[in-house]
Amino acid sequence: MGATAELTRRGRRGGDRYRWVRRIGISVLLLWSLFPVYWALNTSLQTNAQAQGSPPTWFPTHLVFSNYEAIFGVGPSSAATSGGIGRALLNSSIESLGATILTLVIAVVGAYAFARLRFRLRGVLFYVVLATLTLPVYATLIPIYQILTTLHLVNTYVGIIFVYTSGFLPLAMWIMYNMFQALPASIEEAAAIDGATTLQIFRRIVLPIVRPGMAAAAIITFLFGWGQFIFPLVLSSTNSTQPLTVGLSALAGRHVVPYTMINAGAIVAIGVPALIVFFLNRFIVDGIVAGSVK
Repeated sequence: MGATAELTRRGRRGGDRYRWVRRIGISVLLLWSLFPVYWALNTSLQTNAQAQGSPPTWFPTHLVFSNYEAIFGVGPSSAATSGGIGRALLNSSIESLGATILTLVIAVVGAYAFARLRFRLRGVLFYVVLATLTLPVYATLIPIYQILTTLHLVNTYVGIIFVYTSGFLPLAMWIMYNMFQALPASIEEAAAIDGATTLQIFRRIVLPIVRPGMAAAAIITFLFGWGQFIFPLVLSSTNSTQPLTVGLSALAGRHVVPYTMINAGAIVAIGVPALIVFFLNRFIVDGIVAGSVK
């Protein structure tokens, strides 16, 4: 009994020691990840003189919201190029949401066909789709630009949405394929015996069950679309279609770099995906885990 108690005490001491190590490690990771966000927020609430002063201002004593007014073209401090941030924010929303809807529709239908239907070269075609994930994305930039130029889709929402969809579709299809593979075929067979058609089975039985995977695919696709820069930079040369990431790069002048205004725009840019991840993180995890366990 004495030896058992001693081992128990040693185990508790070891557990306490490792618990503190985990806490320190998590704290360092959070500090490393969140400090740049805090510094951007801190800089966005200062004037240029304060932001470039020495020593740096770690905590703003007087909050300055003129930078946020300026990037949306409001107030006396607005700049000629900064008012377009509001339009760029709208562009990002339209392009990301449009690509998400189109990608999800194609991925759900395509993944269900690959998972349930039997046709020639089914496996080959599926792996060809997945193999496009290994292609260097920017190697396709020039061909895509030439194709969109021929189709007169440069500087249009449709062109950018199509390009986003072509890039996001393989990953979304892979997520949905795993969801359909994890779904027991006996459920669909029972519905078919009861007289349900293939479309009815797909719409009324299959889709409600795989909803977590659809949510995960939609959220991931939207976040990828929101963070795009190179493709919209090349495919959209006007403010009418440029997303927020490109609009922020236009804030920097040739001789003057408005650090406070750029940081204000960066906070606006990361605000949307941060809120999505914070509130919908459970759907991402549930969707991916549900599709990985059968």
